[in-house]
Amino acid sequence: MNTDPLSAATDLDGRSIVVTRPREQSLDLSAAIKAAGGRAIMFPALAVVSAGDRRALNALIDGLDRFDFAVFVSPTAASRAMKLIRARRELPSGLRIAAIGKGSARELHRFGIDEVLTPERRFDTEGLLGLAEFADVKGRSIVIFRGQGGRELLGDTLMKRGATIEYAECYRRVRPSGDGSLLLKAWTRGEIDAVTATSRECLRNLFDMIGTLGRPWLRKTPLFVPHERIAELARELEIATVVVTAPGDAEMLQSIIRYFRGPHSSQ
Repeated sequence: MNTDPLSAATDLDGRSIVVTRPREQSLDLSAAIKAAGGRAIMFPALAVVSAGDRRALNALIDGLDRFDFAVFVSPTAASRAMKLIRARRELPSGLRIAAIGKGSARELHRFGIDEVLTPERRFDTEGLLGLAEFADVKGRSIVIFRGQGGRELLGDTLMKRGATIEYAECYRRVRPSGDGSLLLKAWTRGEIDAVTATSRECLRNLFDMIGTLGRPWLRKTPLFVPHERIAELARELEIATVVVTAPGDAEMLQSIIRYFRGPHSSQ
């Protein structure tokens, strides 16, 4: 019996779903939407680029032996950081590895890292902070691999608990120069049934990119997001229908399918 949630009987009946992740991170979800009988419209509302001057980052990588924990806040952080680390050295044997979500843990597994601390239920910063290993970190040194300007809650909380924190910023997030009129044309032709957004920054960029003509269309299109923090922003932007899914491509796809199989099947 096939138990893969991305390949089960999941017919989207030709519905078109906008995928707003950075292009290189959109491929799996877009392929899954197509396999489920839908159409993925790739419209990156976020781009990931190099952090620029790597001297500080390289110094942290060379000094990994002095840390007790390394935390990776996203799949992008895990992928970019591990490529840079492997280009310079191996991970110290005593360094404990942690990741905020399942996607980050899977990315670390790709690099041969089998033991990764992750939350068991809530896959976010708050979930990681709830792990027993981070309850008492007095005197511990922790390096956090992230993008520039990332959320401060994790580092601030760990410092309050007695840890020494250093940030290894290995990429930057920027708004792409995409043409929002392409989505506007698709909306006016009735070719967009749902939109996905996997971060607050991604949603904010999308809102800006589509302009004043596109925003009324976005507000009346079902939006699927993997975290309540993104949903809060969506409500501030007056988006009428916001569905919070479990984290992960399979979980988001299943939520979209359930939505259109329910009372909204005639939409």
